[in-house]
Amino acid sequence: MIHLDWHERKAIKQIKCVHTNAKKYIVNHVLTPGKLYDVKNETEEFYFIIDNSGKVGGFYKDYFTEA
Repeated sequence: MIHLDWHERKAIKQIKCVHTNAKKYIVNHVLTPGKLYDVKNETEEFYFIIDNSGKVGGFYKDYFTEA
């Protein structure tokens, strides 16, 4: 149950948001291009980060580059 302590977990790495041009979802409200985010968990397709709203969200990896 990793999702219960994501806010207290140590970050795995940092990533930089490179764009918010989403085809299907609105992400420009919770991501800022050029901002660094701490990765709390990672899967093959998603990064789980604490976004601008202060909540943990899963985002496609194509929005980011490794810092």
